[in-house]
Amino acid sequence: MSDGIRTPDGGAGVEVIGSRSKRLTGERPMEGVTPDSLLALHAAGYRTVIERLGAGSVLDVGCGQGFESARFLADDRSVVGIDYNHDAVAFARSRWAGSGLSVGQMNALSLGLAGARFDWACSSHLIEHFDDPEGHVRELARVLADDGTAFFLTPNAPADFENPFHIHLFEPDELRALLRRHFHRVTVQGLDPIPEVKADFTARRVKANKVLRLDVLKLRHRIPRAWYIAAYTRMLPVAYKLMARGDSGGMTGITADDFSVTDQLDTTTMVLFATGSHPRRDG
Repeated sequence: MSDGIRTPDGGAGVEVIGSRSKRLTGERPMEGVTPDSLLALHAAGYRTVIERLGAGSVLDVGCGQGFESARFLADDRSVVGIDYNHDAVAFARSRWAGSGLSVGQMNALSLGLAGARFDWACSSHLIEHFDDPEGHVRELARVLADDGTAFFLTPNAPADFENPFHIHLFEPDELRALLRRHFHRVTVQGLDPIPEVKADFTARRVKANKVLRLDVLKLRHRIPRAWYIAAYTRMLPVAYKLMARGDSGGMTGITADDFSVTDQLDTTTMVLFATGSHPRRDG
């Protein structure tokens, strides 16, 4: 019997079933609520992928409502977005009907897609939501053409803040080793903001840590996980409003242009940007 819960619509999130996180829902950024810096970080990740795309077919896994997937569209590219959440998929199909974006509902650990079908794949802030992230990487490698490329964006473990949706966080060497088991060519870089924006993230983390310290007995880790996730889901928008007033709705001026790719990785690098190309077919 499962003790699964479902979380609200959004970017990458999970439905937890027992100790396994398999279903992708929840934890989606919300314009006007989520701080500008977080929205900019996600937008910068997609921009970084777009800058590296060529012609061909693109798969966007965890596409949500399709807003970012639609950015991949071009005269020489076809785009397929997939998400587990029915409501998100229904919205995406309605919103982008006639645009050339195709959307399907399926599990990112078991894609109902033919092998060697896509030239490009994007997994943005998704891989950290699985306790079996290798299954996700294996599936992307399977559906890519022999010369295909997959892009992965995920928080850098030392720089991430406590989040019950983040099941498996990576440091650069671990992510590199995982991708090398499934791709012949692998690079791991970072995505980091300018110092002023990084200070914004740090200030918000300090505020959040003060709130967490109120849980002296660490009850959030003792109650059933489903309860913790349900509480987190409901309280996060409230916390943003109380702790980050003036930090959302475009009031800060922070945009994707404040983020750039770097080869200099350390414990403060916010996001890992990894590329795997030429999938292995040796089992």
